[in-house]
Amino acid sequence: MTYEFFAQTDRGRVRSNNEDAVAVDRDAQLAILADGMGGYNAGEVASGMATTFIRTEMVRWLNESRTEPTATELRQALENCVDNANHAILGAALSNPQYSGMGTTLVVGAFLGSRLILGHIGDSRCYRLREGVLQQITRDHSWLQEQIDAGLLTPEEAAVSANRNLVTRALGVEPEVQLEVNEFEVLPQDLFLMCSDGLTDMVADDDIADMVRRAAPLEETAAHLIDAANAYGGRDNVSVLLVQASGMPGKRRGLMSRLLGQA
Repeated sequence: MTYEFFAQTDRGRVRSNNEDAVAVDRDAQLAILADGMGGYNAGEVASGMATTFIRTEMVRWLNESRTEPTATELRQALENCVDNANHAILGAALSNPQYSGMGTTLVVGAFLGSRLILGHIGDSRCYRLREGVLQQITRDHSWLQEQIDAGLLTPEEAAVSANRNLVTRALGVEPEVQLEVNEFEVLPQDLFLMCSDGLTDMVADDDIADMVRRAAPLEETAAHLIDAANAYGGRDNVSVLLVQASGMPGKRRGLMSRLLGQA
């Protein structure tokens, strides 16, 4: 399986700075998106630390692997990297008063052949477009989702709630963080969309689906999604990360290049 990646982030129309961060490593087949929170500039510190740390540590681990990792090994490495990133962000928050209380949501995908190891914390999401059907494959860690699960709110009521940005998990806030990890089979032509809530709070899922169904280059699709969020008000930073699968299942390109001495 081969993968094409494209990521874009935008400040939006209201915020004075961008607290989202995205990172891609094409050889490692790794995609990371984070939406920071905190005081003045602290959110962008937390999200930047998360994406940079996890990317660096995962790439180092993959480079040190002598054989193709199994899905179980990749999942364990991802959990370890996120745990280390959590301690690093929390340590920075505790040792620097200007960063007190900072944290970040996270969605991270590691692609291994025809498998996706997907982890997330908070309400940044991942969707999958398969055969024209867009499906959310993460479940928000948020107060609103808990209310929906308990039958206390309908999805329609939640969409207009003033509490829609209250997350129940965040990276860098507590000494321990629970990364929810799931594994998915990837089929040729699957398209994955990772995004911050700056997109999903502004644009309805049906409209997102219409835009990603178009057979357009990833760069163009990302621009359409961000433009739509801004057209509807752009009240938050908005980030999108697109991953297009194609071809037949195969080995991780980066690892094979290293084994062949072409890295």
